[in-house]
Amino acid sequence: MNVLGAEQTAELLPYRELISSVERASISETIHVPQRGVYSTNADNHFFVMPAYDEQQCVTKLITHAPRNSLLNIPTIVGQVSVFDVKTGQCQIILDGPTVTARRTAAVTGVFLGYLTGRSLSRCLIVGAGAQGYSHLEMLMGTFDLKEVSVVSRTIDGANRLANYARNNGILANALQEVPELLEPFDLIITCTPAQESVIRHRPRSDAVMCAIGAYRPSMVEWDREVIRWVAKTGTIFVDTRDADHEAGDILQSGLDPSVYPSLADLAKQFLPARERACAKGPLFFKSCGWAGWDLAAGKCALNRLLTHTP
Repeated sequence: MNVLGAEQTAELLPYRELISSVERASISETIHVPQRGVYSTNADNHFFVMPAYDEQQCVTKLITHAPRNSLLNIPTIVGQVSVFDVKTGQCQIILDGPTVTARRTAAVTGVFLGYLTGRSLSRCLIVGAGAQGYSHLEMLMGTFDLKEVSVVSRTIDGANRLANYARNNGILANALQEVPELLEPFDLIITCTPAQESVIRHRPRSDAVMCAIGAYRPSMVEWDREVIRWVAKTGTIFVDTRDADHEAGDILQSGLDPSVYPSLADLAKQFLPARERACAKGPLFFKSCGWAGWDLAAGKCALNRLLTHTP
């Protein structure tokens, strides 16, 4: 059994391989995901228990989320993902939970973006410079033709750190004090904040791609209601899984029903109506809430990488 830290876990989850594993999980008919447990433990803190299994592996992710830790400059998410062999019951590997969450979430976004054709993704606005901001930037740099990124964060120091990381990797980057009112320059807007109220209040351009990552509960929201309603009328909304039907705060708080919108599985299974809507003109909005099946996909990716790259 291997117990891995954050750096080792990241090495076993390269984005191209992880995106492929996540895509396979999207069309799998053998993955079982029991209802996750979410427990309020102290003030704004929560404890998550997220199991998933198929015929080969079962995983459990145990993580805590303490959002006020950011004020103390310590991690807001802590935990592990344990991967077990179904036949023997043996624990095969223990991965760093926050690293798995960050990278598999970015990989889910990568799967969605990979289905889009005729859309430029070269100029991106990232709102939120935490773990998801970094993982999404890394995913875009590694798999798409990203040329320029602008970053907004809770503090300008945080935005500067992520912008500098992009510059060090050859990407033009700007750190912004706040979300600009004029969103026309951006092909792609990714929000990854634990917001309780909208951080994007203005419409992007009519062919923009929007990925809402941070709000994972019905009470959370990153996008203004009128923007979401505008997308519903003039473009297309997508969700990551059918779990979003009762979790997608951005959509629910806009008075819309998430269950009527296609999921990533609809795209992955090449359902023609979903593909046509993804390639159609107009704005696209992708709402990601999370699913333990992605953790199982990450566990499989890590095990395969470990076995094939071990001397």
